[in-house]
Amino acid sequence: MKQLRDSTGAGMMDCKKALQECEGSIEEATAWLRKKGMASADKKASRIAAEGAVVSYIHAGSRIGVMLELNCETDFVARGDRFKELAQDLAMQVAACPEVEYINPSDADQEMVERERAIEMQKEDLLSKPENIREKIVAGRIDKLVNEKALVTKDYIKDTSKTVEELVKEATAEIGEKISIRRFTRYNLGEGIEKRNEDFAAEVAAQTQVKAAEPEPKKEEPKEEKKEEEAPAVKVDAKLVKQLRDSTGAGMMDCKKALAQNNNDIEEATAWLRKKGMASADKKASRIAAEGAVVSYIHAGSRIGVLLELNCETDFVARGDRFKELAQDLAMQVAACPEVEYINPSDADQEMVERERAIEMQKEDLLSKPENIREKIVAGRIDKLVNEKALVTKDYIKDTSKTVEELVKEATAEIGEKISIRRFTRYNLGEGIEKRNEDFAAEVAAQMGK
Repeated sequence: MKQLRDSTGAGMMDCKKALQECEGSIEEATAWLRKKGMASADKKASRIAAEGAVVSYIHAGSRIGVMLELNCETDFVARGDRFKELAQDLAMQVAACPEVEYINPSDADQEMVERERAIEMQKEDLLSKPENIREKIVAGRIDKLVNEKALVTKDYIKDTSKTVEELVKEATAEIGEKISIRRFTRYNLGEGIEKRNEDFAAEVAAQTQVKAAEPEPKKEEPKEEKKEEEAPAVKVDAKLVKQLRDSTGAGMMDCKKALAQNNNDIEEATAWLRKKGMASADKKASRIAAEGAVVSYIHAGSRIGVLLELNCETDFVARGDRFKELAQDLAMQVAACPEVEYINPSDADQEMVERERAIEMQKEDLLSKPENIREKIVAGRIDKLVNEKALVTKDYIKDTSKTVEELVKEATAEIGEKISIRRFTRYNLGEGIEKRNEDFAAEVAAQMGK
């Protein structure tokens, strides 16, 4: 009985009954319990599951990341170790199955299904067969194609004797509440980014030609530049250099130079370094950043989760602590800003922008104003609306004196590579699920009336 209980997770009395029904056979008792579990789970399918957890799985190397929402009926169950373990296992399952695109076969895009059906019907190996036979063969092929991309039909990676659907049904029977996989998002680092093929020999040759063609610079210009860049004769305190370096992350010589240029004023030196950093970052904006990391942030209570991809140019930088810290901070920033919908203001949906512009133009407080004035006011309001939903325009939560855009540019200047936020997904547990309003007094009265 203990062996059956350990292998199935079923209750003691259920294990005893299963062994009695199957004359002591562990294998048959396991099958009996699984069937019983599925029947029990099917009865719970009509219940509403709006509690649960948002979990994540980041594969070693941070090149694959998955975020998944698993629902149950009560917060009590969601806090249990069995439910948490199931959620983590399912997130790992998604990461291990790159072909998976949706949860259930019924979630498949019907346009894709019909397109594939039409292609299959015209294949040469079927043209000679009768119409009814051809339709059955095609139906089988389409079902196979659709099932290959569904999560629930996959063999469970930790026990291939059962499918993911059977795993969830067993957990439903064991825990006693409806459990359902609601959604998942998977990121593969750099997918879709076209990497530049570098020909270093050709690049060196091209640079040599450019240098040969360039006229010799005038001797006076470097001297003038040097004079502008030379720091005034100010004695720089080593303690201030350390303080500035700790607060900005800039190099020691840059901090010393900044303090010399700004008469040992920490605030002015910080601003000077920030400007210098941004100028340096802007020069790197045209580079291709296809390396980086996929990171996640799950807020306490597992009710809010964020999956984010941050890119850089080399794997060496991606493995560094500074880059990893920046990625985690940005994921936390997204979690802390529920109004954020996109990265840059330019990513805003243009249809939404034009719709809001039309609404603003017809507002009563503007109708009496001249057309040109009205357009300027509306433009200002629309810019404010668009910026409110952009990540890069937000004040950085750990230092509100700078924006997220400035934070990324400072990191670009400090690290020496282009860094860019590529994408993010945020889940709020249960959002969009209509919860049932229970009237327990009425329910008890109804049951008594029966």
